[in-house]
Parts: sequence; C-alpha cells; structure tokens
Amino acid sequence: MLDAPEAESPVLDAPAAAHDETQSATSVFPPVGVGTDVARWTVEIIESFPHDPEAFTQGLEIAGGTMYESTGLRGRSSLRTVDALTGEVTARVDLAENLFGEGLTIVGDTLVQLTWTSGTALVYDRETLEELGAHAYEGEGWGLCLSGDVLIMSDGSDRLARRDPETFALLGTVTVTASGYDGRLDYLNELECVEDLVVANVWQTDRLLVIDPATGRAVASIDAQPLVDDVSLSASSDMDVLNGVALDSDSATLWMTGKLWPRLYRVRIVEVPQWD
Repeated sequence: MLDAPEAESPVLDAPAAAHDETQSATSVFPPVGVGTDVARWTVEIIESFPHDPEAFTQGLEIAGGTMYESTGLRGRSSLRTVDALTGEVTARVDLAENLFGEGLTIVGDTLVQLTWTSGTALVYDRETLEELGAHAYEGEGWGLCLSGDVLIMSDGSDRLARRDPETFALLGTVTVTASGYDGRLDYLNELECVEDLVVANVWQTDRLLVIDPATGRAVASIDAQPLVDDVSLSASSDMDVLNGVALDSDSATLWMTGKLWPRLYRVRIVEVPQWD
C-alpha cells in the first residue's frame, strides 16, 4: 500500500504446454480439511512474464481475455489494461494527482477502483476505460472484490466490509479470526474473490490469507515466498512488497505480482505437508 482494450483480446492465451497441467481445473484451492485450524498452503510457479517495474500494483483482474491493473502513488496512479504475456500496457487512464489508486474489481461491464484516503471509488466502462461516475465512502480504501452479488472491501484493518455493488452502501462488516495462527490478521490489502472465499494480501508480508467472508474465519494461509525468491533474482533495489492477485478461472490458477516487480507470475496453490 504505502503503497480502449479490444474486445475479447487473446492476451492471456498461454503457450500450449502451460495448459498441460495435472491439477484438475475445478478448484483453485487444495482441500481445506475438517478442522478449524488454518491450513498451510504455498505457491508453485507455473510460468512468469515481464511486468512493468514502475507499476506500483494495487489491484489485478482478468476478464474476457484482458488483464486490468490498478496502480498507486500520488501523481503516478493509473488504471490500465495489460498484455499479460508481454507486459505491454495496451491502454491507460491516469488518475488526478491528488488521488492514490488502490484495489480494483469488475462489476458487470464496469470496473470499480478504490482510492486510498480520498473516500472515492471510481467507476469506469470496462471496454473503453471511460470514467462513468464515482461512489463515496468513509475511511480508507485498500482492496476490493466481487463475491456473488456483494462487494467485499478491505481498509487495512482486520475487518472486511460488505457493500452493495450498485450503490456502494455499507451492508455490514466482519472481523477476521484464525484458530491456531500466529501471523498478523490486519493490514488486509488487495483482495480477490475466489470460490466463495476471499484471498487477501497481507501488506508488508509475503503471505496471503484465504478467508470465509460470511464468518471472517481464515481457513488457510498462503506462503508466497517462492515468488519473492524468484523475482529477487531480476529485481532492482526499488522492488516493493507482494501485492496483486487475479483469478484465472479457465485453469483454476492465480496470477500474482508485486509493487514495482519486473515479473508477473501464474501460480498453482498447493499444500505444505507440515509447519516448518
């Protein structure tokens, strides 16, 4: 945190070999199990691609073969479409200099982009990136995703808010809990709604939490250290933290990157047999 695409663009068509995967494309996640303790998962890199090292990534989404990215920092914030296989920015809208871009999600034919401290969610046409309007909200905006017919939003705390996707009205909040887990539960940042669960980047860590948004219970923790180790081989000293996760529903995998990272990854979520 402190931190007009062409229709149906084929930019996310990965090489044929990349789709020859043993994991069934039915679930992104390993089995959660029957207990209440937090499951331990990690990432397995399938492939990686160039990513704009000047993009302070705050939100990542995929739809209709197009990747959308929200970037932050005042005077550098933007909404952009990206060719995920080349890293090329194919369209871009810059935010006003006083706005700090944050989380991003898709709602029908629109994109909704949060801002950090301005209390404004910007709404765009998904095809043209034309700004259509805005919603006002109280507090900070960090992450955003659409779960069914409800928006889930983070504000950097240990709470997730539910909002109406049409009016942005606050419908309620839930506090995140985690049985037997000693990692931090606040600093919930960029969100991705996946299979009735929410994947939340935990700011300033290399971990993500997988949360049931109805109860607030964290069912799993994802250790993304393999990405940090890999990107560190090619990154400059300006590289910032892990942030940015998007669902690839066709292959039941996730795309991940970070702020000022020169690489974008497609990963599989796998179990870790036991705690180190």
